[in-house]
Parts: sequence; C-alpha cells; structure tokens
Amino acid sequence: MARKTKTNKPEVVGLLGVGLDKDDGHQRITRAEEFVLLGGSQETHERMQDVAIHVTETLKTKGKRLQDASIEEVFDLMYNAMQRQ
Repeated sequence: MARKTKTNKPEVVGLLGVGLDKDDGHQRITRAEEFVLLGGSQETHERMQDVAIHVTETLKTKGKRLQDASIEEVFDLMYNAMQRQ
C-alpha cells in the first residue's frame, strides 16, 4: 500500500486578532468557530469583529470554510474588509 506523502503546504486554520490599544479596563474577547479576538478598545474590537465576520461570511457564500481557502484568498478578503471601513 502506498504511503501518503506529507505536504508542507501552509494552511489557515483560524484567525486570531489582538488589539493592543485598550485603556478603559475592559476585557474584550470574542470567540467563534473560526476566529478568536482579544483586547483592544471598543472601536478596535468592533473593527476586528467586522473583518473576521466579513471574511468568514464571504467564504461561506462561496461554499468554503476558512480551512478550505488559500492563504492568499484569506489575505485578500481581510484586505478588502479593512478597506470597507
């Protein structure tokens, strides 16, 4: 029986957002199936949420999960989501 070769192709398994600009004492954490967002001011955290949701929803309309998308596709979606704001 042929042995499966292991590919070293990078893949996206989830998104992690870290906001470093909080100064109001609140701890903001958002968890979803494909992303985790930590910290940031209220505005920064909301922007991270918008970007993460846009990326995952856009992929969903294409019938894909984050794990199914290429790194380039995820970067493009993130860039486009950030430009919308």
